[in-house]
Amino acid sequence: MAEVFVSGIIASAKGFGDNRLSIRYQLSLGGGWRVVQGEAEGQTQTDCPSVFENAYFGHPLDLHLATSSIQGWPRLLLQVWHHDDYGRQEIAGYGTLLLPTSPGKHVLTSGCWRPKGSWREEMMHKLVGGGLQLTSLSALEDPSIREKIVSVSVGTVRFELNVVTKNFQRYGILC
Repeated sequence: MAEVFVSGIIASAKGFGDNRLSIRYQLSLGGGWRVVQGEAEGQTQTDCPSVFENAYFGHPLDLHLATSSIQGWPRLLLQVWHHDDYGRQEIAGYGTLLLPTSPGKHVLTSGCWRPKGSWREEMMHKLVGGGLQLTSLSALEDPSIREKIVSVSVGTVRFELNVVTKNFQRYGILC
């Protein structure tokens, strides 16, 4: 089987309007893929800086994946959560990151978005908090669902990843 080793960090997030953020992530794999070692989902700590515009995490990612097919290349499904002054958590945005297909060091940015509500829902979101949430993360993977969602761009999440591939040439896969 061909193998992919991914190690690195979820480095930072910016542009979400407030910097008290944490990120929940989940690895999405196609049919021929499996996790050999590492955590397929997790959550960063909440960064509560008093000065900086960015939220910094430095949260480690370490994955060993094996595949019999390059279809369904792995991607991370992201949920960015905001923590307010009252201890409440609300979704600040969603995003996806396709893991790099070539070996080497990669600095990547994932653009994030959130569902946009009606005028009344948007006003409530600004005044009271909360807001619309996805009922399932399948909307992040399925373009036919995603294209029907009216959304607002909200910020970016930065990753620093190192990728090593093994045995891809043996199976006729050129990266």
